[in-house]
Amino acid sequence: MMATAAPAEESPEARRQSSKQDPAIETAEEATEPAETDINELCKDMFSKMAIYLTGELTATSEDYKLLENMNKLTSLKYLEMKDIAINISRNLKDLNQKYAGLQPYLEQINLIEEQVAALEQAAYKLDAYSKKLEAKYKKLEKR
Repeated sequence: MMATAAPAEESPEARRQSSKQDPAIETAEEATEPAETDINELCKDMFSKMAIYLTGELTATSEDYKLLENMNKLTSLKYLEMKDIAINISRNLKDLNQKYAGLQPYLEQINLIEEQVAALEQAAYKLDAYSKKLEAKYKKLEKR
């Protein structure tokens, strides 16, 4: 009878052995925590690596901001150069407009002279045509 009572009062070791034989039975093993010194060492390692990572990220961000600052300075200088060029162009345009305004009376005189020359040329053509007709009549009368 002792043989039948023994399985009911099995030790944990015996139960583990029997569960390994029976695949339908699952066993849980107690989780063991690593030693306190291991946890402290792992935490120190994690924090040092995290510090290195964050330092790298912050350095990269800082470098990006320095690059943007340099680009802004260069852009500002370029805009100042463009402003100076625009001021020079504006000044030169004003000078040209003043010179054109000073030349305007002479340009009007040139246009008036051109119109008069064109009218004189038309009159000369008409006079030439009339003189040819007159010469033809004179020759016709002379032949008679």
